[in-house]
Amino acid sequence: MAVANASPFRLRPISRSLMRKTLPMTLPDGFTDIPPGKIAAIATILECRCAPSGEPAPAASPNWRFERVDRPELGWYVALLRKVGTAHLWYQRLSLGDAAIAAKIGNEATVIHVLFDGDTPMGLAELDLSEPGSAELVYFGVVSDLVGTGAARFMMDRLLRFAFGLDIDRLWLHTNTIDHPKAMGFYRRAGFSPVRQMLELADDPRLLGLFDRESAPQVPIFEPNGRD
Repeated sequence: MAVANASPFRLRPISRSLMRKTLPMTLPDGFTDIPPGKIAAIATILECRCAPSGEPAPAASPNWRFERVDRPELGWYVALLRKVGTAHLWYQRLSLGDAAIAAKIGNEATVIHVLFDGDTPMGLAELDLSEPGSAELVYFGVVSDLVGTGAARFMMDRLLRFAFGLDIDRLWLHTNTIDHPKAMGFYRRAGFSPVRQMLELADDPRLLGLFDRESAPQVPIFEPNGRD
């Protein structure tokens, strides 16, 4: 789900096979215990069907550049992923290991854009174009220093114009309740509509050593052996 001092918005990969399934609800109404050692969130799938109209959103800083970065160096990419995602536990890509990450970011269906402030990377937007006619916005976020500055809006405007300039009619993403509380409103203002909701469970990535235990303090750690 999610680097210290990181982003207001975050996304993680979800399988397309799961997207196509509509399963009956097996949990009863009311409260359900989550096993110790796990994290839980409600994930919402959103989709956008058209590019923004009107003039492109202006950059609030003359130092901002939103640029495509093809086949980034592995260490550089992972550092940026952590910089923008640790606060919200972006764990899935990190859990794959270096070889699989390198293969993913080197795949021609993966399109990565980065927000630079001068020469410093400060935001990440990653598309998966592997499905004809559709694109998944796998990761999107800015560092905490840029929250509230218009940087995310600037990025999203540029990204939507790029994506719908391709041969697609649908751009989709998922966000969950470990994200910044304003994430849902941001995506809806950008033209995304919610289409599905799911319960998301995972082993706590802090207990797996993917993040420091102090990361994402808004999400409590429940030790498998019952210790706090």
